[in-house]
Amino acid sequence: MTDPEGTGQGPSAAAAPAVPPSPVTAPDHGTAHEPATAHDLSIGYDPAVGQAPATPRRRRRWVVVLLAAVVVLGLAAGLVVWAPWTPPPVLRPTGLVAGPSTANSVAFHWSRPRTGPLPDKYLIIGMQTAGGSVPGTVTSYRQTGLTPATPYQYRVVAVRGGKRSPQSALVTVRTLTPPVSQARLQGSWSVYARTIGPAPPGHRNGYMTWDLSPACAAGACDVTLHGKDGPFSFRAKLTRSGAVYTGRAVTNFRCGPAHNSIPNPATLKIRIHPTKATGENVAWVARSFAGHIVLVFQYVSNSAFYCPAATVNAAVTGTPA
Repeated sequence: MTDPEGTGQGPSAAAAPAVPPSPVTAPDHGTAHEPATAHDLSIGYDPAVGQAPATPRRRRRWVVVLLAAVVVLGLAAGLVVWAPWTPPPVLRPTGLVAGPSTANSVAFHWSRPRTGPLPDKYLIIGMQTAGGSVPGTVTSYRQTGLTPATPYQYRVVAVRGGKRSPQSALVTVRTLTPPVSQARLQGSWSVYARTIGPAPPGHRNGYMTWDLSPACAAGACDVTLHGKDGPFSFRAKLTRSGAVYTGRAVTNFRCGPAHNSIPNPATLKIRIHPTKATGENVAWVARSFAGHIVLVFQYVSNSAFYCPAATVNAAVTGTPA
């Protein structure tokens, strides 16, 4: 075949495809980098180096400390939520000891709590009488208005935040026993008179009734005696001196036959003292007394008979009627 274009190439040369020429590349002076962003620049990224600068050692230490503090605070908050603080128990009062007493008052004290806070107050529980309370800073109690020679028992309870401790052990205290000489004579008495020595006819042993009225509101003092001996009555003032009461009265007895008797006045001398006493409310009261009386009769007569002078001595004992 002939070449219509007149290139002078053979058939094989004409059929080979054309090879494009190779592009010319620039010399490689280093590794290519992505463009730096605003965040990279804010943290110190260096485009020339291709990495952020190393963090200083001190800065890393503060970061660790901050993280540890956050962890500790979180744990503390968790403990508050899941395990709230438990207040210490209200301890039972101990060491109760009796203190000084009088005839109408008692006192005792106890120990402060060995550990923990003080209570808000202490409740005093009386076994025989009403108790009371004292502030938590006070560890003693005194009660007045009591009966002489009487035992009293108490327990103590501590209170804090509305919670009570167990009751303390029992403490027993006793009011003082006054001497019998300080006993108060009062009230109605049955008095037995027993004659001592010779006595005139018609004067024998027997009972009288005495009503004793003290001149004071409390304690031992003078008394007024209203007495009755059968059909005869008398009145006397008994003056107290120490343990002894003395006085005198005039009694209008009668002498002679019942249908023709005449007055026979007698002077009655009285001397008594309390022998036993007991407590009644706040008073120290006589429960018995003893002593003697002397009856002195004058000579009396009429046209039909006479009654001689005479003295009668009698021992007397009295008990409440």
